[in-house]
Parts: sequence; structure tokens; C-alpha cells
Amino acid sequence: MIWLSDQWKEYKLLDCGSGEKLEQWGRFLLRRPEPQAIWPWPDEDALPQPDGTYNRSMQGGGHWSFTHQLPLQWIVSYPGIVPLRFYVKPMGFKHTGLFPEQATNWDWMMRLIQNANRPISVLNLFAYTGGATIACATMKASVCHVDAAKGIVSQAKENAALNQLENRPIRWIVDDCVKFVQREIRRGRHYDAIIMDPPSYGRGPSGEMWQLEDQLWALVKDSITLLSPRPLFILINTYTTGISPHIVGTVLDKLMGGRGKLSVNEIGLPIGDGKYALTCGCSARWEANF
Repeated sequence: MIWLSDQWKEYKLLDCGSGEKLEQWGRFLLRRPEPQAIWPWPDEDALPQPDGTYNRSMQGGGHWSFTHQLPLQWIVSYPGIVPLRFYVKPMGFKHTGLFPEQATNWDWMMRLIQNANRPISVLNLFAYTGGATIACATMKASVCHVDAAKGIVSQAKENAALNQLENRPIRWIVDDCVKFVQREIRRGRHYDAIIMDPPSYGRGPSGEMWQLEDQLWALVKDSITLLSPRPLFILINTYTTGISPHIVGTVLDKLMGGRGKLSVNEIGLPIGDGKYALTCGCSARWEANF
């Protein structure tokens, strides 16, 4: 059974098919590409009219089209252990600034931090717009948020302000995550928890090629060097097609020497009434067993 993010009230995956999905984001309906939805729409003519549709281009990428004027961004709430709030914003490459399937991981991290009964420091790599950062900081953890995109980090700061976390100990770092980890090792820093959601492929600031299959082992190996003597958890998430939860878990278990508790699974969202689910990626979770 996959780990489902099924506690949302203001988000819903209404249906999906033919390589697309129709989602309710608060007051608005958005239709976006979804490669995993390889079955046809049950009844495409019966689908409600979306407020916004992301249209793919034959040359790559695409663009949004809207049936009426939408706000530049709006707010959705997640009823976690402590309610969380996030801005939704239609952006390039079909993004909305939030991955709702990650809520199952937020819940897991929040429970661990809540039950730790001690100060917890978290390193969040490839941190995007801060879903995990907000979840951890809300539970009073200190967080180092790292992403290479300056604009994305700015959006994460907006999410933090939305949750009244401006005065919490969050370090906002715009940097290449691999190089940042190496510098943190030289600086002798340590963290009680590490989160990472590395991309499948890309280019570094100096044109270096990034391919997750080639880089994951070294990245995780370097990152766990930063763990404190009393580590709480590690989360590795990936959307890379072809890398299974078992493979990610094997990397993590080997590098942690088999200690602690390891769980691996796909993550996903219920479709409509919940009879079916859409898998959206995979996660490996390690937690201390003391």
C-alpha cells in the first residue's frame, strides 16, 4: 500500500487520464499534464471546465491558458498536526509551487520532531518552495533551507511568512546543494535530520551535468557525514522514473550501516472518491530506533 496524502481538505485530485490530471486547488480548478495517467479519461466530455490549463508544446515546455482572470497566487491550507498554509501559483513547466503528495512526508517528519522532546536541526536540500521547511519549522525545529534557484527560495520565504515563521531559526541559502554539503563538511557543521529531493537531471552553475543515477550515492554519503551524534531522521524523495523505492532504500541502508529503522514506498494521491490512487514518486525514510 503506497503512502497516501489523503488528509487534504482544500486540495483534491478530481480525476486523471490521457496523460493529464484535473485538480481542485482551493477555489480553482487546474488541468495539467500527468505522465503517470496512462489510461484514457473515463468521460472527458463530463469533466468540469478548468479555470486554468497547462498546454504542452511540441517544441518542449508549454504555457498556461485561463478561462478568466485568476489571482497571481492564492492560499491553500493543509490540516496537519499543526495546520500549514501555502501559496499556489501557476508557473512554468506546469508547476504550481506545491507538491501535495508530499503531505504524507510532512506528517511523518512533524510527528518525529514533536516526539523528540529536544531541539532538532534540519538540513533541507533541493528544498523548492519550502513545504518540508515549513512543516519542520512549525514544530520548532531549526532549518537550513538550500536551493539553487533564487526565485524559488524567495517563494519559500513567502510561505514561511504566511505561516508566521519569520522569526524562527531558518537559514535561507541560495547555492548548489552538492557544493554546499561539501562546504558544510569542511566547516564541521552537523544536523539532526536531513531531507533531500534531488532532481533527475540538470546542469550546475558552471555547466556541470547532473544525473541522479550517477550522483545519488556520493550525495547521500557526503550528506550523512553532516549528521549529529544523535540523528533523528533522513528523508530521500525522488521523482526519477526508473529508480524504485527499493533502490533508494538500499543506498540509504548501506550508508547508514543497517542501523535505525528504514521504510521505503511510493507516495501518491487518492483519485476522486479514493478507489484508485496516483503514484507520484518514491521516498525512503530512515529514523533512529532509540
